[in-house]
Amino acid sequence: MNDREIRAFGGEFRVSRTDDGSSLRGHAAVFNSLSENLGGFREQIKPGAFKWALENDDVRALINHDSNLVIGRNTAGTLRMKEDKTGLAVEIDLPDTQAARDLSVSIERGDISQMSFGFRVRAGGQEWGEDDDGDVIRTLTDLSLFDVSPVAYPAYPATDVGLRSLETFQTDKANRKAIFLRILDAQKRRLQLSRGSRGLFY
Repeated sequence: MNDREIRAFGGEFRVSRTDDGSSLRGHAAVFNSLSENLGGFREQIKPGAFKWALENDDVRALINHDSNLVIGRNTAGTLRMKEDKTGLAVEIDLPDTQAARDLSVSIERGDISQMSFGFRVRAGGQEWGEDDDGDVIRTLTDLSLFDVSPVAYPAYPATDVGLRSLETFQTDKANRKAIFLRILDAQKRRLQLSRGSRGLFY
């Protein structure tokens, strides 16, 4: 899908082992935390951004976003997700597969320590603005989820759709500025004409 984006976050997650099997717990996303520069903008996620997704989406847990390596699914009950005060909390019942066993070892060794999620911004689900330093900030408020994944490389890819959204914001901002300047110029001209008219009656 050409509107799909991927974001990764560092944070604690761990594997728990019981007689019933192994499970992975952690956070695939963190709220109110600015990303690194994504190619002209930084990004943050607001609490509630996953509300619709948690109620409606069929989400897979993958390894490195590889659809050949499915380790859980919410509709099967092997992936559980919720929003907590930190972000998008996930719990995955790991299958008894070689890929999942290898993943468990890598996590326990500390070789893999980040999670990521694939998403699409729903209509009206983003806001653009600038901080006090003039940096462009994209705030995500309503998302659809494709997958959550433990990942080896926690990159923040500057996807085409994110950059297109940035371009739209910058174009709108330039247009708003141009409109404001035209209004201001018209007001100045009206003020000058008004002063000139009053001068005729002195």
